[in-house]
Amino acid sequence: MWACPACDRRFRRTGQSHDCAPAMSLEEYFSTGPAHERPIFDAVMAHLDTVGPVHVEPVSVGVFLKRSQSFAQLRPKDRWVALSFSLPRRVEHERITRKVELYHGRYYHVANLRSPDDLDERLRGWLSEAYFDSPV
Repeated sequence: MWACPACDRRFRRTGQSHDCAPAMSLEEYFSTGPAHERPIFDAVMAHLDTVGPVHVEPVSVGVFLKRSQSFAQLRPKDRWVALSFSLPRRVEHERITRKVELYHGRYYHVANLRSPDDLDERLRGWLSEAYFDSPV
């Protein structure tokens, strides 16, 4: 991974274009967020801890989860956290609420999680698949 010398964020490609804004610490990030966000983040990370190493990058809009590039994002909303992930195929689930978009041969999914219990077995499986399908 390449670290931007200006903001210290990590990216797959050297010199990758990005909005140059430094990542925050988890403590800084969660100090201002909605109360329902941290338990959902903790549930996602508890699952990913069983999958492999993840670089966690909290920025102003949410938390990016990366290997050499982002494979998932958590973005807080008023009543839920939007978990987005990409797969090489389209999947269906009652929590996937936005239109699944095809972009550069990958399907981008967004599932709305209102509590940690919403991260069910199928969503955990697809999150694992997104992790293993992302470049190392």
